[in-house]
Amino acid sequence: MQFDPEGAAPQDLSHAGSIVDKAIEYMMEQGIAPVSAASALLGGALGMLSRSMDDRSVAQVLRSALASVESGELAEMRAQQGPAPTANL
Repeated sequence: MQFDPEGAAPQDLSHAGSIVDKAIEYMMEQGIAPVSAASALLGGALGMLSRSMDDRSVAQVLRSALASVESGELAEMRAQQGPAPTANL
C-alpha cells in the first residue's frame, strides 16, 4: 500500500471500495438485512485491522470513525443520498 506524500489515499483504496460496494449490492440483492450486512463487514474489517495493527492503532481508527459520526459527516452523506430504501426484515 503506497501513501501519497501529500496525504492522498493509497492507490488501491478506490479499487477496494469498489469491491466492497459490489459485495454490499450483492448482499442487498440476496435480501440480507442492512444491519446484518454492515455487522458482517464491520466484523471482517476489525478482524483485518487486528491482524495488521496493534490494539492502540485499531482503537484510534475506531475513534476516528466515531468522530465522523459525532461531527455529522454521516448525516450529511445520508442527506445527500436521499431516503433509504425499505429493509427486508
